[in-house]
Amino acid sequence: MTALTDAPARRDYKAHAKPAWRRALFTRESAIIAILLLVIVIALGTVRNFDSPLTVTYLLRDVAPILLIALPMTLIIITEEIDLSVASIVGLSSVMTGILTQAGLPFPVAAVVAVIVGTIAGAFNGFLITVVGLPSLAVTIGTLALFRGIAVGLLGTTAITEFPEEWTDLAKANIPGTPIPMIMIPFAVLAIVFAIVLHFTPFGRSLYAIGLSKEAASFSGIDVGRTKFLLFVLSGAVSGFAGVYFTLLYSNARGDNAMGMELQVIAAVLLGGVSIFGGRGALHGVIAGVLLIGTLGSALRLAGVTSDIINVITGLLLIVSVVSSSLLAWLQVRRAAAIGKRKGRDGAPEAP
Repeated sequence: MTALTDAPARRDYKAHAKPAWRRALFTRESAIIAILLLVIVIALGTVRNFDSPLTVTYLLRDVAPILLIALPMTLIIITEEIDLSVASIVGLSSVMTGILTQAGLPFPVAAVVAVIVGTIAGAFNGFLITVVGLPSLAVTIGTLALFRGIAVGLLGTTAITEFPEEWTDLAKANIPGTPIPMIMIPFAVLAIVFAIVLHFTPFGRSLYAIGLSKEAASFSGIDVGRTKFLLFVLSGAVSGFAGVYFTLLYSNARGDNAMGMELQVIAAVLLGGVSIFGGRGALHGVIAGVLLIGTLGSALRLAGVTSDIINVITGLLLIVSVVSSSLLAWLQVRRAAAIGKRKGRDGAPEAP
């Protein structure tokens, strides 16, 4: 049997026959939000200084680049692809920002060029995947090393730390009267745009269709290659913007900036309910997943837990998330098969 007939049969949406309130409450996304709230309540009651406004500020500053990159990453994984080069694009964008600023360009110009470089890097990924036809896992593992190598090669072991004070102050500033960093404003705008596109437009529905079955999506008139290419371009552009913010936040442009961040992004996206096999996921779950990992890490650090232990806990969360998702899917298939057999026996004519 071909993949064209297997995929829809394996991943259908019979749950949509249930009442709307049940579909809204009994989901993986709702479970992640509930766990996030539980972690916050426990931390408020047991971790010293967790309720400090400064804790909120540093938490949101730290997760801001991950939140930004997780938006296009969600769309990419829904189409059953992956981008492992995002952190290297952040590093390359950071280096370009530093070099161009040091060369005397006005910072806004340097930032725009850095975002363009990130966009070109994303387009390079998209070209190899959609035009040449290479698998995204292999391509982005290669470009992870390529972009990181270029970034490190441009600066070597040195770092650029001189940036216009008004821009670094802006990156570290909060919304007046709140502990919420200013970076949350562009993130909120992007999150709303991505959510509308994913959940309320034909383009968004086409992403789910591609994730369920590329062949069926193509037969229904969706340009699969162009759609995926656009997603990788978006990923590169947002990663480039995240690189500019990262540089200003830490006043530091280095080739190894954001190393390992791609794993944090993918872990948060999968934890937020996006299926690694494509065809399923929602942005509110992903945002909750990022905040859950960030909140848990912040609380554990304040409690004196080392970074190694925090990484172990994060890894365990990801494994549990992926295993539980696969287990639930397997149970649903078994249940559907059992119901089908039972209906077949009930509807069979009696023997003469």
